[in-house]
Amino acid sequence: MQNARDILKDRVLLFDGGMGTYYRSRAGLECEQANLADPEGVLAVHREYLSAGAEAIKTNTFSLPRMAAAGAAGWRQLAREGWRLAAYAAGDRAAVFADLGPAPDTEAGPAAESYKAVADIFLEKGAQNFLFETLSTDAGVAEAAAYIKSRCPGAFVLVSFAVLPDGYTREGVSVRALAARMAACGGVDAVGLNCLLAPNAMAAVLPALAGCGLPVSAMPNGGYPLVARDHVVYQGSPDYFAGEMCRIRQQGAVILGGCCGTTPAHIRAMRQALERTPLPLSGAQAAPASPTPAAPAPAADDPFLRKLAAGKKVIAVELDSPRNADLAGYMASARRLQAAGVDAVTIADCPIAQARVDAALTACKLRRELGLVALPHMTCRDRNLNAAKALLLGLYAEGVREVLAITGDPIPTAERDEVKNVYQFNSRKLAGYIHTLAAPGEALPGMTVFGALNLNARNFDVELRRAREKAESGMAGFLTQPILSRQALEHLRTAREALPGAKLLAGILPVVSHRNALYMENEVNGIHLDPDLIRRYEGADRARGEELALEISLAAAKAAAPYADGFYLMTPFNRVGLMEQLIAAIRKEVL
Repeated sequence: MQNARDILKDRVLLFDGGMGTYYRSRAGLECEQANLADPEGVLAVHREYLSAGAEAIKTNTFSLPRMAAAGAAGWRQLAREGWRLAAYAAGDRAAVFADLGPAPDTEAGPAAESYKAVADIFLEKGAQNFLFETLSTDAGVAEAAAYIKSRCPGAFVLVSFAVLPDGYTREGVSVRALAARMAACGGVDAVGLNCLLAPNAMAAVLPALAGCGLPVSAMPNGGYPLVARDHVVYQGSPDYFAGEMCRIRQQGAVILGGCCGTTPAHIRAMRQALERTPLPLSGAQAAPASPTPAAPAPAADDPFLRKLAAGKKVIAVELDSPRNADLAGYMASARRLQAAGVDAVTIADCPIAQARVDAALTACKLRRELGLVALPHMTCRDRNLNAAKALLLGLYAEGVREVLAITGDPIPTAERDEVKNVYQFNSRKLAGYIHTLAAPGEALPGMTVFGALNLNARNFDVELRRAREKAESGMAGFLTQPILSRQALEHLRTAREALPGAKLLAGILPVVSHRNALYMENEVNGIHLDPDLIRRYEGADRARGEELALEISLAAAKAAAPYADGFYLMTPFNRVGLMEQLIAAIRKEVL
């Protein structure tokens, strides 16, 4: 077996293709299990790729990090057999890469530990080359690479990410940022892309890796998948694949191969095409994208953000959109709040998982027709990454410059057969994605992201830790759950100390009746009322209920003012008149 580093001294390193898709098309078994159930079949696939011209083959072990994390029985034996078969096929004529697919990353089971456990098996067998592939995040990779190098200093570690055509992974992370982190960690020898993209689309993304300082690899799919009856086929021909891979080579990639749908025929055609048009190893490198002038700061045309940046307290009022398509009354209410002096209107995104007029479309209408700053909530429940980006682009085009990123209430159990949750990511990952898109020169320069902070969380230490992670992911500030207890006020004070750089808008929710108080205490997640506050509403009629609502809400605002950058007022039962009175009282007695 050879070390990949030795091959790369004087020529391109040519990998095999898509073991999983090719083996299944021949035998129909689950790929990794075939190491034990059909070793001759796995060996035959390795040999076909080697005969086609590959100088590097992957062990048939892609799923083992996931299996190790789940504690699946027999994964160690699968790893050992996967190594034995690949090493036997390669002999002395090719490099063998220990293949590690994505590992789940949780607090109970960090990805790094799963990677290390699988790597240990390969290190014991004498592995010198390691491939982390089809990753959508770098969680645990730097730690695993450092561990491998500590046990085998001469090891060659290649890390390959799976990205969408816009250069972002399914987790919403920029491949440019991922490549930079891999280069900076010191334990990774090469970085690249594989899967998800066909060759032409991958060629368009590769410039994002330029400048990271590491050799670049490219292993695209053999075209895009088509479902033919009960199986998936890839329509890309070997000759087309080979031609596109030559173009990728001209961009500077020095490690080439294939992923899903690439057969030995694809690798053979690529080998022949590269031999016809050879390039020196120091050939042209992918040129960095042309720098784009930085966009002006978003606060320049946004009075809400400008006021926050100046250290002045703001008032944002949540006004939920209606459950029907008639927005006439809603717009009239928004005009009244605007006249009362609010700095922004926020719109919940289908709260309690019940459909309302879309929050983003409503925000655009407020911005366009009233010139009112609108802050739509954006949940992770109802859209995947593509839909999220499309929505953000539309908001930005309409002049909306801020969103509130939240995970979102789950769909009620009884409705899940018909209405499905999406939850491709959580609010922290969504915030990180938007923050990356908001960088100068990217798709949304200057978009500002806020998050939610639950002051009523049972374990506020965990909530505060998550808030720090949200801030690190790019959230500029937090809108809190309502302050209706002494504990919530104390938590706000703690948050002010723990999040000194974040803007905090203290949540104020007027409670209008005893029944309303009991409902919120018992049925609304994230809200807690002191028992003595609930008792104050006993026997109160509507007029007295509103008097109490104003009195208690104003007191909460006064108490929160030393620790807050403004207030987030929530409109109960569309009582805009009550909110006009509360806004006037806060402006007079607090601001």
